[in-house]
Amino acid sequence: MKYPATICFATIALLAAAAGNATAHFGLVLPSDDIIAQEDNTTITVAAKFLHPLERHYMEMERPKRFGVLHNGKTTDLGPKLTPAKGKSPDQTQEFTWWRTDYKIRRPGDYTFFLEPTPYWEPAEDKYIIHYTKVCVNALGLEAGWDEPVGLPTEIIPLTRPYGLWTGNLFSGQVLVDGKPAAGVEVEIEYLNESPGNIAVIQPPADPYVTQVVKTDANGVFHYAMPKAGWWGFAALTDAPWTITRDGAPKSVELGAVYWVRVRDMR
Repeated sequence: MKYPATICFATIALLAAAAGNATAHFGLVLPSDDIIAQEDNTTITVAAKFLHPLERHYMEMERPKRFGVLHNGKTTDLGPKLTPAKGKSPDQTQEFTWWRTDYKIRRPGDYTFFLEPTPYWEPAEDKYIIHYTKVCVNALGLEAGWDEPVGLPTEIIPLTRPYGLWTGNLFSGQVLVDGKPAAGVEVEIEYLNESPGNIAVIQPPADPYVTQVVKTDANGVFHYAMPKAGWWGFAALTDAPWTITRDGAPKSVELGAVYWVRVRDMR
């Protein structure tokens, strides 16, 4: 059967629009600083958001299922301390909910903040998204604990110390799924366009520049050199072996192991 050219072109346009909307999602756990020195105020603010980092598009975020911090081998539940906040997109057309808390650092060492979100339904992709997100804060001169796993269903273990990074440094990580290295997994990488000190908003020249993509090797390891100062997110994506029922139908679930690092220019 032949179809009119107008229908064919309309179908192509719809498919292109759908593909364009399927941009990379990232969970974000953002501390007010990633290195706390002896002379600093040791109370930091930690924000939790769900967004497209480079495009500065924010999604509504329900209260996280779990939020905590790992320090010196001990996990502390910070979920009850999270409070909601309202934000607006840069063009002021979109309002969204995000979460925040203040945390007092009392002892030296590395603090890994982590988050398990409430599953997010993405109608454009007909699936749920769950991003297990981590970030490390170093405190008071003791560099110990940054490579400890939290024990999440999927997570990135940094092989490069995840703080004190210069622009151009190579960041390496190992992706774990159920505690085992995950080979051949795509890792999406994006720059946070709201990074502190980022005066000029990055405008990518074409869609492929929005999200960088690398794959893990046989040992679940990946590498990426960060070309600009600011915060960078790494999201290792896998499919859950289980589904979530929605409107009586099973829906697939994307699991993301997300890690954030900050780099600075050498001056």
